[in-house]
Amino acid sequence: MVEIDTGKPHPARMYDWYLGGKDNYPVDEAMGRQMLTLDPRVPVMARVNRAFMRRSTRWLAEHGVRQFLDIGTGIPTEPNLHQVAQRVAPDARVVYCDNDPIVLAHAGALLRGTDEGVTEYLQADVRDPGAIIEGARKILDFGRPVALSLVALLHFVPDEDGAHELVGRLLSELSSGSYLVLSHATADFTPEESAAATEKLKAAGVTLALRSREEFSRFFGGLELVEPGVEVPHRWHPELGEPVPGQDDGVIPGYGAVGRKP
Repeated sequence: MVEIDTGKPHPARMYDWYLGGKDNYPVDEAMGRQMLTLDPRVPVMARVNRAFMRRSTRWLAEHGVRQFLDIGTGIPTEPNLHQVAQRVAPDARVVYCDNDPIVLAHAGALLRGTDEGVTEYLQADVRDPGAIIEGARKILDFGRPVALSLVALLHFVPDEDGAHELVGRLLSELSSGSYLVLSHATADFTPEESAAATEKLKAAGVTLALRSREEFSRFFGGLELVEPGVEVPHRWHPELGEPVPGQDDGVIPGYGAVGRKP
């Protein structure tokens, strides 16, 4: 029996609400509406992150990557990562990972991939990289390149939980030629609204760790950044996907980047 805590908001379910999904609860919608009072463009930001995931996945598949480890998967919203990857490379292998039981409850929707490829789901938390690595090894060949994707996730992992160290631990298991894909919210462009959002979420039991461009770039230490480097997410290879309506109607307070392990 999947135990779902409906007493406090969860980022994956709030994200689902922003995207117009139905797999969320009144507590998630209530907090989502509070976020909209601070910045009505939050749903646009959510869609921009999804679009960045799709474009980066397409770029990676077109550049020969055939294995993907997606942590912080979220509630299925088509097209999902495996669908994007397997359209380019039907033999792509994808492992999804999330810690929200509601994602587990809907994981079947994530497992409908190509006959040539593989898609699997792990119930695990990014704060337990050992469990993720152990589970992913059963599906992925860590002797070959893997794309490690953490889209719109690490801003929920504070420095006290060792966010940079967690990413380093995961990368240390991956072979040369692997990639790190990140998007992350920031307070660099909207400091007052971001401070208010952080406090509201904290009061509801959700930690928001907004990082500067410099702090975000630290995740890519020792990696070779793919052009155009650290960029506002919708400006990362826009030619690889359709623009999100409203993405140019003001600042998108976040960063996205892809880095290659030498």
